[in-house]
Amino acid sequence: MSAHCQLTGRRPGFGNAISHSHRRTRRRFDPNIQRKRYWLASEGRHVRLTLSAAGIKTVDTIGIEAAAARIRARGEKV
Repeated sequence: MSAHCQLTGRRPGFGNAISHSHRRTRRRFDPNIQRKRYWLASEGRHVRLTLSAAGIKTVDTIGIEAAAARIRARGEKV
């Protein structure tokens, strides 16, 4: 599963891990990605989305129909 949100487009960030002696090594900051299943009433089926925690909150606010429209507008499959 790729670590990106279908709704917000959030992807991993990259930076440095800094040790106590201040040596730097590359690290990856992954978003909090969850797989969530929603009922899409307009199509009469369930859809399984890969969303970040912020994306789940957005779906709760705007509704799954509007979220599905945004995902399709970004060119992703629902």
